[in-house]
Amino acid sequence: MSTMSIQLPESLHKQVQELAEQEGISLEYFVALAVAEKMASLRTVEYLRERGARGSREKFEAILAKVPDVEPEEYDRL
Repeated sequence: MSTMSIQLPESLHKQVQELAEQEGISLEYFVALAVAEKMASLRTVEYLRERGARGSREKFEAILAKVPDVEPEEYDRL
């Protein structure tokens, strides 16, 4: 593992420490999880952008046309 030194505002440090304690994990592990979660989020957004750029409106509409036009199930209604 790598060691990293960061500076946090005191209020943020206190909140992170409290959350880590509530979760029963170390501050270091909490921060590592937060970084991993943020990376996953950003990579997902980038993947979806790339995937969307390769999409075809015509293919989407052709597939959508195959879906039956019926009322949604009771549990699925808005």
